[in-house]
Amino acid sequence: ASGRASITVRDILTASQLQPASQRGYQCMSCCRLFPALWSVKNHIQHSSQEGYSCKVYYRRLKALREKEHREQKAAAPRV
Repeated sequence: ASGRASITVRDILTASQLQPASQRGYQCMSCCRLFPALWSVKNHIQHSSQEGYSCKVYYRRLKALREKEHREQKAAAPRV
């Protein structure tokens, strides 16, 4: 089910946390293209297959892996 979840702005920003801040805009972490605004990255991801990229697949998979990791950490946490 999480594989079909929509990609949010928060997902995009979370994925880009490890990258140095760029003064030129926002970078798609899948294809490394630069965009002038956050909404343009989100639009690119949503329509990436029409442009010949698989960015949407990348972000969906990344989101699913992060959700799985979060669930595993929560399950492993000692209960008080």
